[in-house]
Amino acid sequence: MGRREAGAVVVTGASSGIGRATAVRLARPGARLVLAARGESGLRDVERVCADRGAHVLVVPTDVTDAASVARLVDAAVARFGGIDVFVGAAAVWSYGRFEQTPPDVVRQVIETTLLGQLTCARAVLPALRARRGTLVLVASMYGRLASPLVSPYVAAKWGLVGFAEALRQELHGSGVDVVTVLPAAVDTPIYRHAANYTGRPLRPLPLMVGPGRVARAVERSLRRPRRQVLVGRAHRVGVLLHDLAPGVYERLARAAVPRLVLRDGDVPAHDGTVHR
Repeated sequence: MGRREAGAVVVTGASSGIGRATAVRLARPGARLVLAARGESGLRDVERVCADRGAHVLVVPTDVTDAASVARLVDAAVARFGGIDVFVGAAAVWSYGRFEQTPPDVVRQVIETTLLGQLTCARAVLPALRARRGTLVLVASMYGRLASPLVSPYVAAKWGLVGFAEALRQELHGSGVDVVTVLPAAVDTPIYRHAANYTGRPLRPLPLMVGPGRVARAVERSLRRPRRQVLVGRAHRVGVLLHDLAPGVYERLARAAVPRLVLRDGDVPAHDGTVHR
């Protein structure tokens, strides 16, 4: 997994979804894993699964929007395992609703967690990655290359993350640190059930979802052979291609199709999901 036997793989957002799937995928006899997320109970469940596979596991409850919390995560990983070979940033929160209907604190928190949290983690972990010529994996989204209505804060965060990764990669040229951006399509994870919802309607994820295990396999491959960007989900690549070649056509299709695909019949009260909690 890393370029040396010692050192750890740190995964944020490890309590569910892509982060959990990645941690389990990388768990094997002798692997050194550091699992981070806001909720300790979810982390303990993943810890048991990874330990049963023979991995050495350290759980560090972490809020990626808190620089001090992230610093403690990095320090704990280095203290326990002697260094960090790989850092996988998979923490994110989501909201649905028109921009004008979404409360400003929810917009802010989606961007704080999904974009600025990744920057906070990168700043804290880069010295450790430099020391071991390691790999920084930023889990972005196809929404880092295209957009649709009802998810503007998330789109803003993921577009920002893709641009940040590209700029950081240029700055780190020659340092020995690889920066990999993974862009999954719609993924079958709890993030949709946990999302804030200001549409007034029940939600469902976009069709043609991929499983989180498929994203985890892409992350694992990227550690063996780092690439700049890894797109996961063949069907959604067509959307990226259409967006780039015919943006006007793409906008008309997204504007008409996405609300119909995402919104179900019925009524639900507005709520902030797990954005703040």
